[in-house]
Amino acid sequence: MTGKSSVWVVDDDASIRWVLEKALSNAGFTVTLFDRADDVLKRIGREQPDVIVTDIRMPGTSGLELLDVLGKDTPGLPVIVMTAYSDLDSAVSAYQGGAFEYLPKPFDLEEAVALVGRALQKKAQVEVQVTTDEKDSEMIGAAPAMQTVFRVIGRLSGSQMNVLISGESGTGKELVARAIYRNSLRSAKPFVAINTAAIPADLLESELFGHEKGAFTGAQDQRRGRFEQASGGTLFLDEIGDMPIELQTRLLRVLSDGTFFRVGGHQELTADVRVIAATNQDLVSRVSEGRFREDLFHRLNVIGITLPALRERREDIPALAENFLHQAATELEVEPKRLDDGAMQLLCEAPWPGNVRELENLCRRLTVLAPGATVTAGDLPPDVNAQSVGVQSEQTWQYLLEQAAAERFAMGQKDVLSEFGPDFERVLLRTALGFTRGRKQEAARWIGWGRNTLTRKLKELDID
Repeated sequence: MTGKSSVWVVDDDASIRWVLEKALSNAGFTVTLFDRADDVLKRIGREQPDVIVTDIRMPGTSGLELLDVLGKDTPGLPVIVMTAYSDLDSAVSAYQGGAFEYLPKPFDLEEAVALVGRALQKKAQVEVQVTTDEKDSEMIGAAPAMQTVFRVIGRLSGSQMNVLISGESGTGKELVARAIYRNSLRSAKPFVAINTAAIPADLLESELFGHEKGAFTGAQDQRRGRFEQASGGTLFLDEIGDMPIELQTRLLRVLSDGTFFRVGGHQELTADVRVIAATNQDLVSRVSEGRFREDLFHRLNVIGITLPALRERREDIPALAENFLHQAATELEVEPKRLDDGAMQLLCEAPWPGNVRELENLCRRLTVLAPGATVTAGDLPPDVNAQSVGVQSEQTWQYLLEQAAAERFAMGQKDVLSEFGPDFERVLLRTALGFTRGRKQEAARWIGWGRNTLTRKLKELDID
């Protein structure tokens, strides 16, 4: 590094200024320290550094406000933004303001020095003015894997490219899709989401592309599909890995040519949409098995984002839990609960097979059921306690039922009992008949029904 390269460090924390000054000076930079952004604005008219490293939240003028002024007055000046607030809103706002890079605290000093070096070799990114949404702040993550996700979302704010989001169920794939949409150039147009796994294969084509009147039995009117509904905006295709292979071919044509036909239609329509797809499956394996088109995979995977499982980002659990408890309390108009140290430790050690969604559901449950203002280890459900201390036991059926119900409620499904009730009785009856080797009267006794009830249930549930 050359001593001619000057770096201004702006932070109200004296310890941060001190360590950065030592590290950057040792690397050969000339370092000037500021504890307020206002002093930088006073001096920038007379003198300009080669790079500025600034905190976001400071007394007086904030780092983002400083970034905005510098973007207008000195657009070629690289600015590295650092913050201790590990949320998506901070990351996206920094990139949208024109930051060269985003550096979450605590940071590695070698990484900080390397960033300054790269900033000297590349001009600041072009400023992109995009409206943000308060809901983006729900995405919290100090873990390195989540910071990588935040960076990608920020850099995508000026892009129109297709995105493929991968990750286990419950990791927040739709939340990421909506964040990309809100911070995109298409944010003023619709965001349309469809779960391709939740719609029968024979109806999915019509859902996506629409149909003409009389195209098939029951098609009494013309219907616009999701591609038309999302015109000018973003179409989110969830669980894309489950899409039937014949529909994959139609989707590929839309992505390749930008045109499609309604089912039963003859008029070619234009698809002006950005596609964001998501999957909890290994699409590379499905491609090798011949269950997913390789050309479609590459069309979707222009930009790939992989979301970490919650067990891979345990350092985020305390902040997530506190956030979910406050959300639940706001919705229910009650005082938010707090977790004591014992309960928090158990949450941080739990396996979380349902990932962030499971943690969110648990926080809602605790808000309703925990007896006191402080949640203790004893208030946690037995499966969290057992699994957290390493007891290898299967989840209780009640807990699994709770998770299944919560997922359907979250999707807006109503009358869930009409689905769960018959399924519950069907499983119970088949198990009893298997246990008694088909002896109906004995099976009825085991269940607690009379023989007439069992006979009626066999007919209602279509069990042979």
